[in-house]
Amino acid sequence: MATMVSIVGIGGSLDGSSSSLAALKITMDAAEAAGASTMVLDLHDLKLPMYEPSLEATPSVQKLVSAVRDADGLVWSSPLYHGTISGAFKNALDWLELLRRDDPPYLTDKVIGLISTAGGAQGLQAINTMEFIVRSLRGWTIPLVVPVANAWQAFEADGRAKDPVVEKLLRALGSEVVRSAGVFGAGGATTADAQAAEGVLNPVYSPDA
Repeated sequence: MATMVSIVGIGGSLDGSSSSLAALKITMDAAEAAGASTMVLDLHDLKLPMYEPSLEATPSVQKLVSAVRDADGLVWSSPLYHGTISGAFKNALDWLELLRRDDPPYLTDKVIGLISTAGGAQGLQAINTMEFIVRSLRGWTIPLVVPVANAWQAFEADGRAKDPVVEKLLRALGSEVVRSAGVFGAGGATTADAQAAEGVLNPVYSPDA
């Protein structure tokens, strides 16, 4: 019997009404329907402090880091702010620095699905930023990404997608993250040699160095 995979979604904005959170929830519903255990971490509710290592015992920080550590896969959903991800979303990712102590560190062999929501049509700029971050944290992005254009009119007040094509894409992303997490979890994709090479090119940060 296959082991259930765990998928954690991180996203939303500090605005109580968030298109990026609506998109994330649709994707996570699909992940759950595909057989995964799921958790959504809404940045509005999580209320993370700004990244400062001395605050790592803060309950919200521990909740984030523990959830990501235990996850087989992740879904990230950020609004596009000024050509990149939001400050609140970047701050959440900064806290993942605490995973440097893990073995293997960071997001090694975790798969990540990416969503961005944009007021116009430039959502891929946020997607590109997130891809760079995933790579630096040694994770794997799945090829399917979902930039939602004109997000201010893409969702109903209750979070449902107005456009069936947008909903189909988000649900496909959720299913694909679950499938990919299962494949990676079956044996791991990163060899010891690759981990060693990655350590040379992108060493784990040490505050004592």
